[in-house]
Amino acid sequence: MKIITDEKEVERVLSRGVEQVLDEKEKLKKFLMSGEQIKLYCGYDPTASSLHIGNAISIKKLGEFQKLGHKVIFLIGDFTTLIGDPTDKEATRPKLTREEILENCKNYQVQASAFLDFEGENSAEVRYNSEWSDKMNFRDLIELSSNFTVQQMLQRDMFQKRLEREKPIYLHEFLYPLAQAHDSVAMDVDLEIGGNDQMFNMMRGRDLQKVINNREKFVMTLKILADDNGKKMGKSEGNAVFLDQSPENIYGAVMSWPDGFIANTFELITDVPMVEIEKMREDMKNENVNPRDLKMRLAKEITETFCGEEAAQKAEENFVNKFQKRDSSVEASELELKLEDNLIDVLVDNDLAESRSDAKRKIEQGGVNIDGRKIELGQVVDESWDGKILKVGKKDFRKIKIS
Repeated sequence: MKIITDEKEVERVLSRGVEQVLDEKEKLKKFLMSGEQIKLYCGYDPTASSLHIGNAISIKKLGEFQKLGHKVIFLIGDFTTLIGDPTDKEATRPKLTREEILENCKNYQVQASAFLDFEGENSAEVRYNSEWSDKMNFRDLIELSSNFTVQQMLQRDMFQKRLEREKPIYLHEFLYPLAQAHDSVAMDVDLEIGGNDQMFNMMRGRDLQKVINNREKFVMTLKILADDNGKKMGKSEGNAVFLDQSPENIYGAVMSWPDGFIANTFELITDVPMVEIEKMREDMKNENVNPRDLKMRLAKEITETFCGEEAAQKAEENFVNKFQKRDSSVEASELELKLEDNLIDVLVDNDLAESRSDAKRKIEQGGVNIDGRKIELGQVVDESWDGKILKVGKKDFRKIKIS
């Protein structure tokens, strides 16, 4: 298999969507530029019956390394899921049976194939960490645990929070980082990638690789899908988009996201050039673009990635027919306005708000928009509004006519 060593391409893989590389980025870059094939992996615990959009970030990065010619392992954590990853959890994870775990992951490979090639000369390899962890005995566990200290485990933020709140920390939760660390040793990998919330677990694998296999393991942490204010998207937050959803539901879910997710998702999930993404950020900041238009492009790209071009096109048409056309031609009666009318007065005078204070509250809470663009308090009627749709809340629509 030919290894691609084009410096520009290698730099892109090491930079886009990447939080940090340990030991250091330049060392890994030199390794990749040498032309030697590296072995890397990311692990996925089957705690749900489908992968979600957050998982797609690391799967896409695995795919980028595969395109460079490197050996990729898609690891299913059927053993580690029995323990339960305590990362960012202030309470113990509910336990799953092995049968539930295997049922959950039965479609993972199909979903991951959106970014990974599981056939051909340099096919991605699917492995299960029960292959080696199930074979360990109690003596093996004691030997493995002797490489770590209780103090190391207690450094984790979620354990500190539980101690402060007098919540229990179970011994098996200390064993999760050990089990994940053992994966790196068992597969003898050069690189592990994962979200930046997995830093602690991945670093334990780096430690163990040095002790047992006497060699380096790089760690690459990736950015977490979040909005501009750091609000995360995922299973724990209850806003994850699962990859087994229908094309219409995936498209609609993306369209429901706050605007702050748009540029970050383009960076982490798509191949849109970064210079174009930075322009999106600037345009949205300066209100030079309607975020709805960017969101529609994003929704279509994501739906196409996981469901195909035809399904994405149909999902977009369905969304337009169901929402935009309904908003503009069916339910939107005409509202005649004059330039410089105060929007608060407009809402009250047209029974779109019960009072001036109610109108003010609706605007402040983001419940008033013009063609998808939220209106700020104090805004007056603008000439550019002519022919556009004023939406108040979820049900009130008016087609604006400037007189």
